[in-house]
Amino acid sequence: MRGASSGKVADMNRPWQLVLSALVVACAAPAVVGDGRLRDVIDRAVEDAWKANNVMPAALSTDSEFVRRIYLDLIGVIPTYDEVVVFLDDADPDKREKLIARLLDHPRYGVHQSDVWDMIYFGRNPPGYGTRYRDGFKNWLRDQFNDNVPYHVWARAILKAEGNTVEHGPPMFFVQYKNAPEDATVAVTRKFLGIQLQCARCHDHPFDAWSQRDFYGMAAFLVRLRVVDVGKKGKLKAYAIGEKNSGEVLFTGPVQQDGVGKQGQPVKPKFLKGALLVEPRLPEDFKEPRDFPSGRMPPKPRFSRKDRLADWITSPENPYFARAVANRIWAQFMGKGIVHPVDNLSPANPPSHPELLDALTQALIEHEFDLKWFIGEIVNSRAYQLSAVGSGSKEAKPKWYQRARYRPLSAEELFESWMIASGFDKVLERSGKARSPIEATGVGGDRFQVRGIEWERLLQSFGRPNDGVGNFQGGLHEHLYLNNGPIRQMISDRPGSLHESLAKSEASWEERVERLFLQVLSRRPTSAEIEEFVAFLSAGDDPRGRLHDAVWTLMTCSEFRFNH
Repeated sequence: MRGASSGKVADMNRPWQLVLSALVVACAAPAVVGDGRLRDVIDRAVEDAWKANNVMPAALSTDSEFVRRIYLDLIGVIPTYDEVVVFLDDADPDKREKLIARLLDHPRYGVHQSDVWDMIYFGRNPPGYGTRYRDGFKNWLRDQFNDNVPYHVWARAILKAEGNTVEHGPPMFFVQYKNAPEDATVAVTRKFLGIQLQCARCHDHPFDAWSQRDFYGMAAFLVRLRVVDVGKKGKLKAYAIGEKNSGEVLFTGPVQQDGVGKQGQPVKPKFLKGALLVEPRLPEDFKEPRDFPSGRMPPKPRFSRKDRLADWITSPENPYFARAVANRIWAQFMGKGIVHPVDNLSPANPPSHPELLDALTQALIEHEFDLKWFIGEIVNSRAYQLSAVGSGSKEAKPKWYQRARYRPLSAEELFESWMIASGFDKVLERSGKARSPIEATGVGGDRFQVRGIEWERLLQSFGRPNDGVGNFQGGLHEHLYLNNGPIRQMISDRPGSLHESLAKSEASWEERVERLFLQVLSRRPTSAEIEEFVAFLSAGDDPRGRLHDAVWTLMTCSEFRFNH
């Protein structure tokens, strides 16, 4: 595959819109949100599905269950002891809605969402030299969420890739696909449109409408991109995305018909199931420079295919774009997509709740891709706030959303929640070495290295808690880390730690056990737990050692490992 060009998106709006609309949904018109609340639309649709499928839903979550879940889902860390107590003791019937509003405005909201979306765009081990050091991208993404920049605006910025990777961030997405426009095409269509186009790379798709020419027509938008080293910015090497003025994709037909020396035919850029991109001709005497020189920003092309693709993908009229992100965010908070997997919006993979997905998509477009509003409506729904404990299906991610899903905490969530649970964040604050995780606004590996914990080792043990399709895969590596890793260093006896506070407290053991459970597990202990822990802690030998073991036991138990 080699080189590609672009034209006026407005010229082909109608054809691709009509075709894609027919492909995306072949059902009734979407439910209208109108002046009603989206959370109510969600609850009605989910309840209708329960009735239609004879499903018994779980009860509403307890306040303890809810407060832990909402903190982890919105800001990526468990609540502090004081935050738990204040919430549990609050008699205000609207306290859940008020807490959600506060967390959506918390500076850690953007930090956590940047962690989540960084995994969507890059994963743990992205390809491409330089992508390991992508704090510029994560910090930029954090600001998009905290400033509530509309999704279609910052998604377009990623696809346009202007600026450099250190100071601006977005170009890093394409850096990982250096000299691999086919791989970039697969990633762009999956992550931004929810379309799995990779099968059409070698042959016409056997189950969907995508042909090889569809694939290479999309790849032609990206074939002219080059990764350019533009020098150092501070201590980091910066990259930019340059775009050539010429170069085309050469299509040789199905892979089984390919052969040595076969040249192939050039393929022009073409929107999926739409018209060819119209682009101006280059002057006859135009000569393309061979390469972009290192050390300085590449010039803009005379005409940018990449920018036209970005405009087309993020247009509100592109039904795949809004539908894909609505489904993805629903899955983030509800456990699984209405279409699952979330990157396979295919007629061969129908939605479980088609009218609800239509309503979510329409509402997101009507609210101009306001993700903070959209997330707020989802987590304010009764469907989200159900208990994880219920009869019937034992799936971690129930198909009909009849109870909340279980999920393992990510490596980032685990580390920062251990900091809160142990009080080690307060120890570091007092020492002046680091800020509390709850106040952190930076992201990336540096925040962990500063705090004296080997981040790479933590990632090896907890960086991939799922098997790629959402199934938990704990193993010996986790067990060894929990028993022998630096987590014990967090259970400090220095001032500010939970261990030291409990050791010096003059309260009864019963009260101290309650404090232990509230700070670590965000709930009050049962009477049986109080009795067992008090008996253990009040034994005569080595009270500090026993207290250390009690804190460690709760920090490493399965209840802490998961979101419930």
